[in-house]
Amino acid sequence: MTTMHDVARAAGVSQAAVSYAYNQPHKLSAARRAHIFQVAAELGYAGPNPAGRNLRTGQVGALGLMITDSLRYAFDDPATSQLLKGISEVGELAEVALTLLPCPLESTRVAEGSGVLVRGAVDGFLAYAMPEGHPGMQTAMSRRLPIVVIDGPNPGGLPRVGIRDREAAKEIAEHVLSLGHRRVGFLVDRLVPDGKGGRVDAARTRAARDHVMKERLAGYASACRKFKVPWSTAVVVEAGGFDYELSRTAVETLLDAGPVTAVVAASDLLALAAIDVAQERGLRVPEDLSVVGFDDIPAARAAGLTTVRQPLVGKGREAAQLLLDIIGGGAGREITLPTELVVRESAGPVPADQ
Repeated sequence: MTTMHDVARAAGVSQAAVSYAYNQPHKLSAARRAHIFQVAAELGYAGPNPAGRNLRTGQVGALGLMITDSLRYAFDDPATSQLLKGISEVGELAEVALTLLPCPLESTRVAEGSGVLVRGAVDGFLAYAMPEGHPGMQTAMSRRLPIVVIDGPNPGGLPRVGIRDREAAKEIAEHVLSLGHRRVGFLVDRLVPDGKGGRVDAARTRAARDHVMKERLAGYASACRKFKVPWSTAVVVEAGGFDYELSRTAVETLLDAGPVTAVVAASDLLALAAIDVAQERGLRVPEDLSVVGFDDIPAARAAGLTTVRQPLVGKGREAAQLLLDIIGGGAGREITLPTELVVRESAGPVPADQ
């Protein structure tokens, strides 16, 4: 029976290199992996026995992605689906499965520290945009498995992958204000995961638990201070969720609250809904109403949306690779990815009559 040792000797590499080729392919070059697999095929070696490998390493070959919302959200939300694409690219390369772990706050099992986070057979967790104080984080940490935070609060100093949301939000808000706009409305997806939407007051802002939305709101407020636009006069509306219909409702609320010449949306989905509603109301974009977003999802390019580009696929790829490295014995670290202001046709100067 051909063994890993036989393959290593025939390929002229160490036994560890053969193991890496099958278990941690990112540690080898593509050429070396191809050479090892070719020799293995010639010798009739099919690879290490999965059951034996699991017994030796104590690993099950799966990563767990924690999300606050339903499984449907993971596939319906454009930004999240891009993130999943990046994670899956690394998982397929490393022959590692991805387990989706929905952790809604209203779940009794999550609150009690049971459910999918305890039953899920995974080697580590990717905690995606988990709200501050989410009980699921404590449950995951209690399992003493590696955790990489994506776009979430990180009071425990865990390995993390994200962007500088506040700085990027400030940059795009400054762009809008530099065009002369002073009556600006702001849209956010969700500040508190309680299903509520509508006008946002100071108390709601203080109660916010979504790290990304808090940071982006802070960036918008900073830009207003720079241009001497009182933040207290800004109209801020929360959608209460991430789907298109909730986004439309938020836009309707914003436009009904008073005349604005620009809408600054904390996601492209909100911005695209704003363009749709504006056009239905007979408003021209950008002649009558400027609209900007955040993320640069594929639909944003098609709509000519001015937005902030963040590497969504790359973020998923970096997070998955970081978690695999930690599982393999590597050190954790914080990775901050770059963003870019992308100026397109959806934002223009304030209308002359305004």
